[in-house]
Amino acid sequence: MAGSEPSENQKFCLQEVLDTFKLCLSDSKEVYLEHYVAGWRGLIKFLNCLGSVFGFISKDAVNKIQILVNYLNGENGPHYVTMQSMVKYELENDLVDLTKRGSHSESGCRTLLRLHRALRWLELFLERLRTSTEDSKTSNMCCEAYNESLAQHHPWVIRKAAGMAFCVLPGRAAFFEVMNVGTPEQVVAMLGEALPLISEVYQITEELYKEHNMLDLP
Repeated sequence: MAGSEPSENQKFCLQEVLDTFKLCLSDSKEVYLEHYVAGWRGLIKFLNCLGSVFGFISKDAVNKIQILVNYLNGENGPHYVTMQSMVKYELENDLVDLTKRGSHSESGCRTLLRLHRALRWLELFLERLRTSTEDSKTSNMCCEAYNESLAQHHPWVIRKAAGMAFCVLPGRAAFFEVMNVGTPEQVVAMLGEALPLISEVYQITEELYKEHNMLDLP
């Protein structure tokens, strides 16, 4: 039997995530769901490379991605080509429950909002990694990023578990190694290229949800 090395298709590569997020935006700054989902698949590989520490986030993200893929491939798929067309279609057809969890709890809008919040955490964490020094503690960086983003949407039990999980994170060198880019300098340079793209996709999504009063969907 093979060892614990991830297979080629499971290996994370920062370049792939960069390329995918480059494809995310149309000329009119609409977000293509297909590429957004593909970008998230790459980010999940990144989380999984670091062991079970991020399991509570990556498992949820895998579940959310599958829901969106089902919409993309379903009979109403044409309405789900972009994030903007999805929001328009679901709101016009009363497919989003704005007040409570219920039969619409797996609407595309609600599902994507969960990924959107997690993307903010990853963006903040990767930005801290990009600007960190060799002796920076990844656990501190991760906790700070989490407290500024996802923690606000998680119950106390999950926040507590996350804080404990982050304490055992590997060092900065291990994170840079799983990026599969090259030297630390090359990793920093590529993060510098990738993060503005991720940030732009995040901001466009944030504005879209804000415009329709959907940032606090239950």
